Amino acid sequence: MTHMAHINHDAVLRARVALLGSETLPIRQQVAAFRVLVQVSPLAYLPLLTDALYHYSRQEFAHQPGTALALRAESVDAARRMHALEPERTPLLLTALIRYGKQLSLMDRHDELASVNAEIALLGSGHGPALGRP
Repeated sequence: MTHMAHINHDAVLRARVALLGSETLPIRQQVAAFRVLVQVSPLAYLPLLTDALYHYSRQEFAHQPGTALALRAESVDAARRMHALEPERTPLLLTALIRYGKQLSLMDRHDELASVNAEIALLGSGHGPALGRP
């Protein structure tokens, strides 16, 4: 069975129609659409999902730090997937990590923040194993 056999094509169609509609979607619906569309077009939608998850965490869950942190962690995961597909997309990953780190700092989770800062430094130095710089 191929990967495409597991995709709900009706959900993909609904997501595309929602995004193409004339009205601006609420961030919650944008995130839902991007989560579906990443399955069929990761290069196009991973960056959009990364950014939308961050904005969703700020707009809807600023008062719920645990949920905001989970959304930012998902944003980092999407950015890492994008970076694996296109290593030159390091700025996207760095931005997601910085945003995740800020939430960790707000929550006083300093041990986890130290590992995020180490990853940021590694990516920023150009010596990361997955970094595609010459």
